Amino acid sequence: MSAAPVELRLLPDSAKVDESGGLEIGGLPVAELAERFGTPLFVYDEAHLRARCAEAVAAFGPGVSYASKAFWCLAMARLVVEEGMSVDVSTGGELHVALAAGVPPERITLHGNNKSDDELTRALTAGVGRIVVDSFDEIDRIERLVPMLGSAPPAVLLRVTPGIEAHTHEYVRTGQNDSKFGFTLSTGLAERAVGMAAASPAMDLIGIHVHIGSQVFVADFFRDAVSTIADFFASVGLHELSIGGGIGVAYVADEHAPTITEWADAVHAAATASGLGAHITAEPGRSIAAAAAVTLYRVGTIKELPGLRTYVSVDGGMSDNPRPVLYGSGYEAFLAREVLAPRPRTVRIVGKHCESGDVIVPDAQLPEDVAVGDLLVTPVTGAYGHSMASNYNKVPRPAVVFVSGGVAREVVRRETLDDLLRLDVDG
Repeated sequence: MSAAPVELRLLPDSAKVDESGGLEIGGLPVAELAERFGTPLFVYDEAHLRARCAEAVAAFGPGVSYASKAFWCLAMARLVVEEGMSVDVSTGGELHVALAAGVPPERITLHGNNKSDDELTRALTAGVGRIVVDSFDEIDRIERLVPMLGSAPPAVLLRVTPGIEAHTHEYVRTGQNDSKFGFTLSTGLAERAVGMAAASPAMDLIGIHVHIGSQVFVADFFRDAVSTIADFFASVGLHELSIGGGIGVAYVADEHAPTITEWADAVHAAATASGLGAHITAEPGRSIAAAAAVTLYRVGTIKELPGLRTYVSVDGGMSDNPRPVLYGSGYEAFLAREVLAPRPRTVRIVGKHCESGDVIVPDAQLPEDVAVGDLLVTPVTGAYGHSMASNYNKVPRPAVVFVSGGVAREVVRRETLDDLLRLDVDG
């Protein structure tokens, strides 16, 4: 492990080191944000979010959708639409937030491998722009619901699994043949689904959707997906191909990932080489939100076990960032008061939950003088942190703030202890 200071490329675009060595984001010292809003705290650089949205629109065109599962709230929904993106939702809950935020229904795409009647009904009555159909059961449901509701036949894309096994964690691979998602190309199910959807008066088949997985670092896998699907796509005579999302981001010093523009260039080049004249679109999520945010924690306990290790416990953990537990995901950490300080001390950063597996960074590098009360920062936590947060051990979920131009606005308030009782039925 390196004792070097954290690499500034992992921080949000507006991050700066102030005269005292402390971290600023959006023109504000994060120490002041922690005092004002408490910890744990998600701090998003709003300009960073907007810049990545603009890059996605420039790279893929105005039909590109933000994958809401990465991070979603009313403020985020309004921001991505303001920047020209459409929205991809995968549950009735995500759809509800989009509609409540005022996202135009025609700019919403509904995903999901097991859409319920209620979810499809809400989508059809709202008039969402697209539904990505994932199964034969779903075709049956749409054919039953459309005449029942008297709604217009929805525009649909069929999700096809191309048989591409991207080099990423097995839990976030989705393009391999053995997958819960989509219609498998190699078995003939995709061809059968096209025939059924094209013949159905209850839907308007406009395209094919292909998604190979998440946190994929190598653009060649997306080239492979386009090349694999090209002949099939050409044979069915449709005009829209969505490559989904999944481009990776760097979380730690030794990781490097393509930009959104480089990803788009690879996809478009593959489409051109394959002779596809289709409209190519995508659904970036992690690459929009991940590096835009940091999480602030307060150090509460430092426990040294001679000859074994040192544990640094913070006031959050697996309830606000379950990715290390789920996927073995790596993160960096540093002290907010001395961003550029060497980090020679190896510690295990852990949370406050009743699990030995409640580990945020198993072998973190920190300055020698880390102390109880310090403000600790983990960067690249803007995707799949707050959106996957839980109330395990009845810990309230953190607040979220957007910062820009020296102004902080709370977009998700911190849960209170009384919030933990809201759903209980007493007696």
